[in-house]
Amino acid sequence: MDLFLFTVDAAWGRDVVAAGASGIVVDWERRGKHRRQAGEGTQINGDTLADLVRVRAATDGRLLCRVNAAGPWTPREVADAVAAGADEILLPMVRTPEEVDRTLDLVAGRCGLGILVETQDAVERVAELAARPLSRVYVGLNDLRIDRRSTELFRPLVDGTVDAVRAAVPVPFGVGGLTLPGGGFPVPGVLLAAELVRMRTDFTFLRRSFTADMAGRDPFTEVPRLLASLADLAAADALTAAGRREAFVAAVEEAGAPVPVPA
Repeated sequence: MDLFLFTVDAAWGRDVVAAGASGIVVDWERRGKHRRQAGEGTQINGDTLADLVRVRAATDGRLLCRVNAAGPWTPREVADAVAAGADEILLPMVRTPEEVDRTLDLVAGRCGLGILVETQDAVERVAELAARPLSRVYVGLNDLRIDRRSTELFRPLVDGTVDAVRAAVPVPFGVGGLTLPGGGFPVPGVLLAAELVRMRTDFTFLRRSFTADMAGRDPFTEVPRLLASLADLAAADALTAAGRREAFVAAVEEAGAPVPVPA
């Protein structure tokens, strides 16, 4: 499973990639995001073109740039990302195939284009979307939860939604995010990792939890340990894997249960 680190710290990103991660994501998405995610406690980055240029100079790892959702600004963002050396552009909040087609025309084969399935519209049209010549498809659980007006982040992983998306995607597929073995809340990270392995997830992201859990740790020790834990999960027999799936579903159900109000 390929690991992609969200960061604009060029030295940190270079070391994490050298330790075994596949690449780095520089995140330009912020148009409308404060309004959409107000009060949700989600991560909204302020990365810039200069950050992309700096990170590109620091590493030979695969460099992804998440732009804003499709709009009149997309041609300039695509041009800037390509000129700065992005290997792929990630288009978030996709709702229609036409948005993807227009962005593919702008990219014009100069780099890859991946999409984020994080709206109910995209879930319902995923087979049509995934028929495009994309570099990857990622299910964004936070925005999908908001779009569905749900309070449960991991519900799509247990109600069949993500499995259905996975079945429709022929290109590299991603979902969720990981941290170091032993971390993860409210669902234990090892159970989420096992779920990603069960779905044959090709890639995932290392974000806030990973960066926080890595404080004071050596990436050349911890990244190989994370990769080894994924390999161990993938080597599990069918009975063990089924037990982990049951434990994951139980953890999601417990995390989503209403908190009792004291009498």
